[in-house]
Amino acid sequence: MNKCKLAVVDDHVVVLDGLKTMLAAFPHLEIVHTAQSGVALLNYLETSTPDVLLMDIQMPGIDGIDLCKQVLKKCATIKIIAFSSFDDSNYVKQIFRNGAKGYLIKNSDKHTIVKAIDTVMEGEEYIDDTIKKILLQESITGQRRSIFDVPLTKREKEILKLVADGLTSQEIADKLFINQRTVETHRMNINQKLDVKNTVGLVKEAIKRGLIE
Repeated sequence: MNKCKLAVVDDHVVVLDGLKTMLAAFPHLEIVHTAQSGVALLNYLETSTPDVLLMDIQMPGIDGIDLCKQVLKKCATIKIIAFSSFDDSNYVKQIFRNGAKGYLIKNSDKHTIVKAIDTVMEGEEYIDDTIKKILLQESITGQRRSIFDVPLTKREKEILKLVADGLTSQEIADKLFINQRTVETHRMNINQKLDVKNTVGLVKEAIKRGLIE
């Protein structure tokens, strides 16, 4: 059986290392390249063509949605599987419209990941069972849903609303009668929970998830 050549792009080293460890037990799979940005991946594709690409969606520079189109423009034969912490149906629909063949949630176990890779290699599409349930619920109710609730505290929600209103950390601190360092800590925690890098990304993701209007 020929080995499936895998490339992985994710801006978190811990994810790349984790995938290497998880997939090492499967001899028919070989990770031939890892990249931490879309630009680095596109440079690699100038000279090499893997069979399957596991791709994070939210990365600095080129996000996965746009990267999907660019990768397939370079190498139409690559089978792309989105590998994301997001279960939002918007991401799923966009990435498939742009040519992806699969969608996995990052907390998937190694057997699920391998099943997804084997499925797309056989010419079929793969959608995580979690995502299938969400899409089914949405088709029935007509409302977007997520089974991964964002566990923001009451204070974090309060600060998120003020950030969206355009207040600086100092202005938020003055308004809530707390110190600026406390505000910055809350903002860092909110960013981590929503998996965003900056204020613009925070507001966009909060609106998308219905946390603010």
